[in-house]
Amino acid sequence: MAKQDYYVTLGVSRDASAEDLKKTYRKLAMQHHPDRNPGDRQAEAKFKEINEAYDVLKDEQKRAAYDRFGHAAFDQSTAGGTAGFDFAAGGLGDIFDQMFGEFMGGRRGPGRGQRPGQDVRQSVEIDLAEAFAGTKVQLHVPTRVQCEACNGSGSENRDRGAETCPTCGGAGRVRAQQGFFVVERTCAACGGSGRVIRNPCRICAGSGTLARERALSVTVPAGVEDGTRIRLAGEGEAGQRGAPPGDLYVHVAIRPHPLFQRDGANVFCRVPLRMTQAALGTELEVPVIDGSRAKLKIPPGAQSGDQFRLRGKGFSVLRSAARGDMYVQVAVETPLHLTRRQKELLEEFEEESHDNAKAHPESEGFFARVKEFFENGGRG
Repeated sequence: MAKQDYYVTLGVSRDASAEDLKKTYRKLAMQHHPDRNPGDRQAEAKFKEINEAYDVLKDEQKRAAYDRFGHAAFDQSTAGGTAGFDFAAGGLGDIFDQMFGEFMGGRRGPGRGQRPGQDVRQSVEIDLAEAFAGTKVQLHVPTRVQCEACNGSGSENRDRGAETCPTCGGAGRVRAQQGFFVVERTCAACGGSGRVIRNPCRICAGSGTLARERALSVTVPAGVEDGTRIRLAGEGEAGQRGAPPGDLYVHVAIRPHPLFQRDGANVFCRVPLRMTQAALGTELEVPVIDGSRAKLKIPPGAQSGDQFRLRGKGFSVLRSAARGDMYVQVAVETPLHLTRRQKELLEEFEEESHDNAKAHPESEGFFARVKEFFENGGRG
C-alpha cells in the first residue's frame, strides 16, 4: 500500500513553517500516543506515521529532498530515485566531494586527515627601554618534538613507516548511506589520518613525537607595544607521524617604567618644579627613553599641568625609521617644612602680591566671580 503524503499525515500545508509543524506534531502525538490508547493498534500505527512524517519534515535538508522526490528520496531500493546514482559506489556524494574539493584547492589523497601539531603560547616580559630598542629573549618552551628513534614516523621500522589505512583507503573518512543522504564520518581505524602503524615505535608509542623542553631565541623588534603577539611559524609542537608542526605565539608584556609612560609612539614624563623655578623660569636637563639627555627651557610663570614637546624624542615606530615625540608635563611643588626665614620671605611676598593683581590672574578672576555670585544672591 502506498504511503500517505507526509503533509497530509500531519494535516499541514506544504508551506507550513517549522513552528506550525512542531505545534501540530505535538498535538497529534499526544492524541495518538500508545499510553493514552492502550491496546489500540490503529492509534499505535498512526503514532508511528506521525513520527515518521515529522522526522523528515522537521529537517530542512530532508524536507527539501522530500518536496522534490517524494517518498522515493528515502527509498533504499531506488537509491534515492535520482536518475540511478549509485550511492554505495559514491554517486552524488562523490559529485559533492569533487565540486567542493576542487573549490577548496583540490581533493586530498592519503593522509587527508593529518593535522598539524598544536600551536604553543608563551609569554615574555621586557622593560620599556628594551621595547624601545628591541631585544632578544631566551625562552624555554615545553612542547613536543619529533621522535628521533623513528624519525617522526611513529613506526618501529623507520624504512616502512605508516601504511595506507585499509578501512578508508587513505581518505581518513568513511561513508555510510542513510536513505537519500550519504553521511561521512572520521575513520575510527586511523583516527582520520588515512594511515595506520603496523608496529608502533616503542619510544613514542606510535605518535612520532615526544614531550620535551626547547630553548629558543626570539627577536623582539624595536617599537613593540604591550600585548603584541609575535608568530614564529613552525616552532610549535611537532605534528604526529610526520604531519607539519604548529606555530609558536609569543605574547609580549612591558613592565611599567618609573619615569616614562607610553602612548603609542609618544612618551610622557612628569617633572616636578620648585615654586621658584616655575615663577622665575628655568632650564632643565631631562632624560630621554633612548638613554640620552635633552635640555628643556621652562618659561617664567609655568603652571602645574603645562606640557612641553620635544620632537623626535619618543618611541620608534614599528618597522619604520620614524619616531614619536616626548611630552614633559610639569608639576609645581609647594614647599614643605619651611624655615623661619623662608616663612618670613613668603609672608613678605604675599603682602606684595596684594597690590599686584597680575601676579595671580587665575585666583583673582576666580574670587571676583565668587564675589559676584554672592552679590547676586546665589544666582550666576
